This record gives sequence, structure tokens and C-alpha cells, in this order.
Amino acid sequence: MPQLKIVIVTPAAAKSRSGNRNTATRWARILRGLGCRVSIVTEWQGERADLMVALHALRSHVSLKAFRAAFPQKPAILALTGTDLYRDLPHSAAARESLTLASRMIVLQAAALTELSPAQRKKTHVIHQSEIAHHPWQPSRRNFRLCVLGHLREEKDPFRAALALRYLTDAPPLEIVQAGQALTPEMAEQAQRLMRAEPRYHWIGEVPHWRALRLLASSHAMIISSRMEGGAHVVSEAIAHGVPVIASDIPGNRGLLGDDYPGYYPVGDERELAKLIERVASDEKFLKKLRQAVMQRRPLFTPQREVEAWRVLLSEL
Repeated sequence: MPQLKIVIVTPAAAKSRSGNRNTATRWARILRGLGCRVSIVTEWQGERADLMVALHALRSHVSLKAFRAAFPQKPAILALTGTDLYRDLPHSAAARESLTLASRMIVLQAAALTELSPAQRKKTHVIHQSEIAHHPWQPSRRNFRLCVLGHLREEKDPFRAALALRYLTDAPPLEIVQAGQALTPEMAEQAQRLMRAEPRYHWIGEVPHWRALRLLASSHAMIISSRMEGGAHVVSEAIAHGVPVIASDIPGNRGLLGDDYPGYYPVGDERELAKLIERVASDEKFLKKLRQAVMQRRPLFTPQREVEAWRVLLSEL
């Protein structure tokens, strides 16, 4: 493959720990491994490139449009995020125009294809975010531990697990440990209030990635309670580590875990989440069933598969 110069545009700043930035960084590493020269920018400033990869249809729209105007013969790939698919596209003409401007598109899970027209699906590739296991799954022997991982922001519905604890008066002893930066002072205050009211809930704030992975591997299960997701990398991490997942029933989670996964609860419903938590904590066979279902999804999230998906996409262009 000839050496290509690729510019990746992501709205997330260089020191950000957001999902968009992490995705851009991982893709840059993959593309460099395929022999490409890659730069990551938050906004395209006119530098020459053979190919643009833009993350976020709305927030990278200006860069994508400018690149296609400057180099109409050169391809551009658009990666669709959860906010693109499940919030912005129905309401934003700029976001919809980005889909037209893109030569190819990427989604992070197969259920996202249902949000696109037949013509749009024809130029879209599903590329699962890969992960390797850094630690063996060794659940805590001291407490039945559930973890919640991710920044505290509205789309994540971050406190649904903590709110579910009020309905777990007869459940076995357990704890919920939540790691992630509060993106507003109000989120931090709410987390502090919940900890004061509920001794089984612990918010530990933002932690390094290696520590988050250790928390994941030491948990009996992970809870992802998001209202919308394009394809959360934390689910890929749970699958790679063989950690059972309790997930809100949204397309972004179904696309990663599968339609027949037995660990869904209705989004925003802490009563039903509490029932699922109680079952996981008290029914060893059900916990084993969730782990087996997660392990069956593992082959989709290997680094080799992600690299090959990129190789195929670049070959088309």
C-alpha cells in the first residue's frame, strides 16, 4: 500500500480523555502501522493530505466541508458518533450534509446502520473498537462489586445505578464503584449527595486508564446506563476482559452485545435496573450466563480484526 498522508479531525482537544480523542489516537496508531503518515487536529487549517478522517458529523462539519472544497478529488471518511446518530442528524442540516460530503463512513456497531438510508449504508463500514485484556477477571472477594466507568454527563445517565440502590433493601451485600470525571459542578455535587445518602455507592472521580481497567477486572459486573451511545469503548473493554455487563436497552449497546444478550434493562428505569442487579448478585448461574454471553462476543473486538477492517476500507479508496 503506498504511503498516504492522513489527517484525523476530532473535536476533542489533545489532553482530553473523551471517547472521541481516544478513538482518534487508536486509529492513528493503526493507520501508522499500515504505513500511513497521520496527524490529529481539532480543526483542519488547510494542510495538504491524501485523506481526511473526520469524527463527528456536526462538530467536524466545517473541516470536512472545507477539505472537500479544497480537494474535491480526495476522499474523506466520516465516523459517526452516538450524538450524531441518535440526536443531531434528525435536527441538523449541517450534520446531514456531512454524510453527503463523506466518501465513506464508519459506525462502531452494526445497529447504527438502521439509522441510515440504503444509499448511506452502502458506503458505511462497521469497525468495532478493539481491546486486549490487561488483567484477568478476578472479582473482589471482599464485596460483590459493580462498577460504572465513564465521565459524568447527561447522555451517560450516570447516576442511574446509584439511584437503583434505594430499591435493593433485601439484596445481598454489594457496592457500586463509579469512576469518571464530573464534567459540571452540578454533577460533582450530585455524586457527593448520593454518597452521603447511600454508603454502598462510591464515586472515586477521574482515575488513570490503567486504574479504571483494574477496577473493571475486579468487578463482578459493569453497568453501562447511557441514554445514547455510538458504541462505547468501555463495553469493548468489558468484553475483552470477560466482565459481565448490565446495560441500558439502547441501540448502541445492542449493537455491541447482541440482540439476544440477557442483561438489558429499560433505559432510565432504576426499579428494573435494581431487579437486574439483585439477580446478578444473588444468582450465580445468571452471572455465569452473562459472562458466557460476553465471551461469545470477544472475536468481534480483537485488534487484528480492527486493523483488517481499516485495511479493507483504505483499499476501497
